[in-house]
Amino acid sequence: MAKCAICEKGAHFGIKVSHSHRRSNRMWKSNVKSVRVLTDNGGTKKVYVCTSCLRSGLVERA
Repeated sequence: MAKCAICEKGAHFGIKVSHSHRRSNRMWKSNVKSVRVLTDNGGTKKVYVCTSCLRSGLVERA
Protein backbone atom coordinates (compact mmCIF):
# COMPACT_ATOMS: atom_id res chain seq x y z
CA MET A 1 0.00 0.00 0.00
CA ALA A 2 1.31 3.43 -0.94
CA LYS A 3 2.13 6.12 1.61
CA CYS A 4 1.74 9.87 1.20
CA ALA A 5 5.07 11.53 0.41
CA ILE A 6 4.11 14.64 2.43
CA CYS A 7 2.47 13.45 5.66
CA GLU A 8 3.44 9.72 5.57
CA LYS A 9 -0.22 8.70 5.87
CA GLY A 10 -0.75 5.03 5.02
CA ALA A 11 -3.04 2.15 5.87
CA HIS A 12 -4.48 1.82 9.39
CA PHE A 13 -5.32 -1.51 11.00
CA GLY A 14 -7.95 -2.37 13.56
CA ILE A 15 -10.65 -4.86 14.52
CA LYS A 16 -14.12 -5.09 12.98
CA VAL A 17 -16.78 -5.98 15.57
CA SER A 18 -20.11 -7.38 14.39
CA HIS A 19 -23.49 -7.03 16.12
CA SER A 20 -22.95 -10.41 17.83
CA HIS A 21 -19.51 -9.11 18.91
CA ARG A 22 -17.50 -11.49 16.73
CA ARG A 23 -14.16 -9.85 15.98
CA SER A 24 -12.09 -9.94 12.81
CA ASN A 25 -9.22 -7.89 11.43
CA ARG A 26 -9.83 -5.04 9.00
CA MET A 27 -7.85 -2.33 7.24
CA TRP A 28 -8.66 1.33 6.53
CA LYS A 29 -6.91 2.48 3.35
CA SER A 30 -6.01 6.14 2.99
CA ASN A 31 -7.05 8.03 -0.16
CA VAL A 32 -3.64 8.23 -1.87
CA LYS A 33 -3.29 9.33 -5.50
CA SER A 34 -0.35 9.25 -7.91
CA VAL A 35 0.29 12.88 -8.88
CA ARG A 36 2.84 14.75 -11.01
CA VAL A 37 4.34 17.43 -8.76
CA LEU A 38 6.62 20.39 -9.52
CA THR A 39 10.07 20.06 -7.93
CA ASP A 40 12.36 22.81 -6.61
CA ASN A 41 14.50 22.97 -9.76
CA GLY A 42 11.48 23.38 -12.06
CA GLY A 43 11.12 19.75 -13.14
CA THR A 44 8.30 17.34 -12.48
CA LYS A 45 8.23 14.19 -10.39
CA LYS A 46 5.56 11.54 -9.90
CA VAL A 47 4.79 10.95 -6.20
CA TYR A 48 1.99 9.53 -4.09
CA VAL A 49 0.01 12.24 -2.26
CA CYS A 50 -3.11 11.89 -0.11
CA THR A 51 -6.14 13.96 -1.05
CA SER A 52 -6.08 15.94 2.21
CA CYS A 53 -2.58 17.24 1.32
CA LEU A 54 -3.77 18.07 -2.21
CA ARG A 55 -6.77 20.04 -0.94
CA SER A 56 -4.76 21.94 1.67
CA GLY A 57 -2.29 23.12 -1.00
CA LEU A 58 0.83 21.46 0.44
CA VAL A 59 1.94 20.38 -3.05
CA GLU A 60 1.83 22.15 -6.41
CA ARG A 61 0.59 20.01 -9.28
CA ALA A 62 2.42 20.10 -12.60
